[in-house]
Amino acid sequence: MGNLIWHEYARLVSITASVYAVWSAFFGLFYRKFFWDFVGGTLRDPGGIEPSPNAAVFITLIVKVPVIQMLSMALGMFMIAMEFPIPPLKKLAIHRSLVVRIVLLLFQTFLTILYYQGTNAAIWSLIAAVSYGRAEMLKEKMAVAKENKGRGGRA
Repeated sequence: MGNLIWHEYARLVSITASVYAVWSAFFGLFYRKFFWDFVGGTLRDPGGIEPSPNAAVFITLIVKVPVIQMLSMALGMFMIAMEFPIPPLKKLAIHRSLVVRIVLLLFQTFLTILYYQGTNAAIWSLIAAVSYGRAEMLKEKMAVAKENKGRGGRA
């Protein structure tokens, strides 16, 4: 048996999480629900939980104007473009950096955990970020990154 190549595993998990984030953001545009509305909320007999007044900012950004869903969809599409590498991104140093992917996946985790449909995308984005972190700790290098390093647009 061989060793697990962490950045390849993280790449596959990241693709899955990003596709799920795009899908959940699209679904969240039509069925808007703030996931953490039960924290500090009031239980009403007919009607369920009424969110706390402290969550008014999130209610505005998720339910009234779906800004969070749109940002999540854009970030998910960018992550898919980075993981599948489209040719213009393949030439850039951002494609070779695992740290950039970790930061973007953590940001994706933060955005998708806020709305109800994005909880699975948040969990898988966090798993992908931790896996990329493990690859960074082991000082793994991507094969494509080794080939493209220093070519300056001839990748």
